[in-house]
Amino acid sequence: MAARLTIVNPIAIPEGDTPTAVAFAPAPRPQSLDGLRIGLFWNGKNQGDVALDRTRHALATLYEGATFTTYLGDKGGLTRYASEPLKQQILAECDVLVGTTADCGSCTSWLIREMAAFEERGLPTVGWVAVGFEEDARFSAEVFGCPDLPFAVVPLPFTNGDPVRIAQMVDDAIPQVIEGLTTAPTAERVRPAFEHLTLCADETITYDGDDLLACFDAMNAHFVANGWSDGMPLVPPTRAKVDAMVAASGRAADEVIGVFAPGMGIGTVEKIAANAVMAGAAPSAMPVILAMAECVLADEIGLRTFAMSTGPQAPIVMVSGPIADAIGMNHGVCALGPGSVSQVNVAIGRTLRLIMMNVGHSYPGVSDMDTIGSSMKFSACVAENEARNPWAPFRVLEGFGTDESTVTVNVPYGVCELFDFQNHDPDLLIEGFATVTRNVAGSPSPGVWLVKEPADPSAGYPFNGVYHNVVMMCPEHADVFAHAGWTIDDIKTALYERSVLPFRTAMVNKPMPLFAASHPELAHLLDAPDTDVHLYPSSECFQVFVVGAVAGRSLYFHGGTVSVTRPVLGRAG
Repeated sequence: MAARLTIVNPIAIPEGDTPTAVAFAPAPRPQSLDGLRIGLFWNGKNQGDVALDRTRHALATLYEGATFTTYLGDKGGLTRYASEPLKQQILAECDVLVGTTADCGSCTSWLIREMAAFEERGLPTVGWVAVGFEEDARFSAEVFGCPDLPFAVVPLPFTNGDPVRIAQMVDDAIPQVIEGLTTAPTAERVRPAFEHLTLCADETITYDGDDLLACFDAMNAHFVANGWSDGMPLVPPTRAKVDAMVAASGRAADEVIGVFAPGMGIGTVEKIAANAVMAGAAPSAMPVILAMAECVLADEIGLRTFAMSTGPQAPIVMVSGPIADAIGMNHGVCALGPGSVSQVNVAIGRTLRLIMMNVGHSYPGVSDMDTIGSSMKFSACVAENEARNPWAPFRVLEGFGTDESTVTVNVPYGVCELFDFQNHDPDLLIEGFATVTRNVAGSPSPGVWLVKEPADPSAGYPFNGVYHNVVMMCPEHADVFAHAGWTIDDIKTALYERSVLPFRTAMVNKPMPLFAASHPELAHLLDAPDTDVHLYPSSECFQVFVVGAVAGRSLYFHGGTVSVTRPVLGRAG
């Protein structure tokens, strides 16, 4: 007997596809660049300044009457954007603008955002984009309202390129720059069909088969083919299951929790519920899931940046409070998974990844450009081991009450073990920990303050002011510190004070021009490169979360964004 499976469509509608959305055409183009004022905008991405120098040389050779002015984004760190005053300056001083660089996931989106903003205000632009990031650039252009935005494509990223290779790529592609600045773009030229992006606006999706197992297989195959799967089998989000999840939330199905970057998908309670069902979450977890979603919607966490990056950033979810036990979360052995003991944890963490994909449209190859990937991206969720925490619960330290429950999300680049079976002296234990926190290549954040101009949190740029590295501390290590009278603030201060390296080492993977622009008052370090500098701006860049079972193995999640904490509303359903 034939079977049929009908599911609730978990794919969110992009904000740009709603009736009120407005797209705009690129600015009118000049017929020639002769005698024009050409701006060169660098977003801070490594080697982008080298590419712009060559761009200047190539265009100056062809257009003797042209003049050139170089601009560096004045907000942000290793990827920068222009403040409103700088935008106004560029608009006043330039007839056209060339921008660089779009050769990583998030920097592509940030550059396209800048170029689209200038186009909307009447300034023709072209951005340099590397092969492999064209779909990312087109995706971002549509999101920012200028789908026909032109850009020039080079065969390799400028990053790690020597000047000779960069010069050759620029010279070969300079006709694209000229065409983009002087010829009105057309949809056919700029917007070929997306290869890695398929959306669906239907309310439900139906699968037929010989039996329900065949329907299940058909659904999962369809999701894989369309890029909607995280690569593992998904639970069918049937109407009954989704309705149960919505009911447990205590909120209306069509209530909008927020608009999720990078695709600006409209995140209703129902869309979030459908993805939670697919992840294997139970209705009782829905209040935690909604708080988790609200965390990643906070501007200061920088969802667009970590969702699109070529880096392996992945959110970790930390639950503190009575809700954890009420819904069966694991705070002990294998709390991060895998295993049946952590099924609730794993399902909640997996839900966040599916929300990022199917609600936020962060899909590999178009809007998730991770160079290698990370197993952390599947799921990373734990509950606090409050019974073994010798200090105040994490939520209390974050300003919430003992009877409340909270969800905290941080987005680190990676994780490293803090191994120490030996020491019961806290000074020796912390010294061992600090050998891990003293690193540069582990992520962009150590030492990033040296090249950073604080940005408005509303811009969605991470690493502003305080950003957090998270120590998930096992109970044995916590006991060593607590028995010696150390507070969590003492631990944070000790890590900060020991996280130092010579200036030359801290800057080894960072563009020196960004340091000169950000900290002219520290120019003396250029003549004293062996001077030790702090890798983090303050002790508040560290957090401690007690979790785990017996044995002296803690974890250090490094390179994280600011941690965002939200209360869990409602009760376990």
